[in-house]
Amino acid sequence: MIWDIKIILAIIATFIGIVAFFPYLKDTLNRKTKPHAYTWLIWALTQGTAVFAMLYAGGGIGAMNLAVGLFFVFAVFLFSLKYGTKDITKSDTIVLALAICAILVWWQLGKPLISVIMVSSIDFLGYIPSFRKTYKQPWSKTLPSWALFALSNVFAILALREYNVLTLTYIITITLANLLIFFICLLRRPFVKNE
Repeated sequence: MIWDIKIILAIIATFIGIVAFFPYLKDTLNRKTKPHAYTWLIWALTQGTAVFAMLYAGGGIGAMNLAVGLFFVFAVFLFSLKYGTKDITKSDTIVLALAICAILVWWQLGKPLISVIMVSSIDFLGYIPSFRKTYKQPWSKTLPSWALFALSNVFAILALREYNVLTLTYIITITLANLLIFFICLLRRPFVKNE
């Protein structure tokens, strides 16, 4: 039996994605990493929505990474309630409220293209509290996990059955945002003491 290269790429993407979460969850339990609850809640909502949109648009097996990752995203959200950062600002709360309002509007649209653009925008909004926290506390992130999240998404993009705005917008958005967190950590760590 000849394996379809897309299936192999999807399996690699999913494996890397799962592996990326283990050091992150371990560091969270050891209180070295402090996830932002608002960010992970927004990501759980948007990633679930994006998985359905990708499947609807013909993403096929390429959506497997995000579908399996959704379980871990929700797990991190639950861990963040106990072990996450307590540095939650008024602007973080505004971002969460805007994201939830946008999700409610999105659910009423019924237009896949607008929906995916909105979900990608909402997901990026979800990164804002983490960008702020990462800038202030670059040692509070598990650096290898963020690099692996991005790498996993690259393989997931390669595994997509169809390449179009519906299948690519969300996954490219989160790939770039994950890389941004990674690079913020790299650039800020030399200037911030590890506590």
